[in-house]
Amino acid sequence: MGTLYVVPTPVGNLEDITMRALRVLREADLILAEDTRTSGNLLRHFDIHRPMLSFHKFNEHQVVTGIVDRLCGGETMALVSDAGTPGISDPGYLLVREAIRADVEVITLPGATAFVPALVSSGLPCDKFCFEGFLPQKKGRLTRLQELKGEARTMIFYESPHRVVKALEQFIEVFGPERPTSVCREISKVHEQSVRGTLAEVLAHFTQEEPRGEFVIIVGGSKDEGSTETDTETENTEETVNPRKLSKYQRKQLEKENRL
Repeated sequence: MGTLYVVPTPVGNLEDITMRALRVLREADLILAEDTRTSGNLLRHFDIHRPMLSFHKFNEHQVVTGIVDRLCGGETMALVSDAGTPGISDPGYLLVREAIRADVEVITLPGATAFVPALVSSGLPCDKFCFEGFLPQKKGRLTRLQELKGEARTMIFYESPHRVVKALEQFIEVFGPERPTSVCREISKVHEQSVRGTLAEVLAHFTQEEPRGEFVIIVGGSKDEGSTETDTETENTEETVNPRKLSKYQRKQLEKENRL
C-alpha cells in the first residue's frame, strides 16, 4: 500500500513552508494539485521536479477512484491546494475519506492555515471558536447567519474581496452594529492588514477603502449566553479600583472607559 500525504503550502510568504513538507514533495511519486500552474510555481521556486495531476472540486468525483487505486498499488502521493491546508475550504475531504476506506495510510502534515493567525491576532477569545469558512453565496446565507446569532464562541468566516462589504452589512443586520470584529486580509503577504473594531466601524473602513486580497473575518460571539469568568473578574475589579495600584497600561484602559 502507498501513502497519501496531505501537505499544507504557504498562504503568502514562501518561507512559511516546512522542511518536512519540502522533503515529502521531493519524494512523492505524484503530487495532486488544485491548480498545477500555481503549485508549479511553488515547486520551481524550491527546485522540485515531480509529476503533477490536477485534483480540484470540479473533477474530484471523476478521478478519486483512479487515484485510490494507484495508492493501493503502492504509490506515494502528496495532496496540495493552491494555499493553506487541503480540506480546509479546499478540496481534500473526499480523497482522504476514500483513502481511509481503502486502508491507505493518510498522514497530514502541520502547517499553514489562514484562519489561525487571523484568529490569534484578532484580540478576540480564541480558546473556543467555530469555523464557518465560506458562507453560501446566495441561497441559505441569511438563514445560516440567523442560526449563528446566539453563537457564544468566536466565529471565523472566509470571504472574497468583492463580497466583503456585503458580508459586513449582513453581519450588522443579524448580529448588530456593535459586535466586535477583526477583518484580516493578505495573511502572510507584503500587504497583510488587520482592521479591528465594531462591525459598524470596520464596515465604514472598507466602504471608504476598496477591499483587495483574500479575507478572513473574525466576529465576536454573542454575550447573551451569560457572563464568562473574565466578565465576572472585570465586574469585581470595577468595584475595587485603587488608582495607586494600577499599572500605566491599566490606567490607560480605565481612562478610555471613563472609569478614572
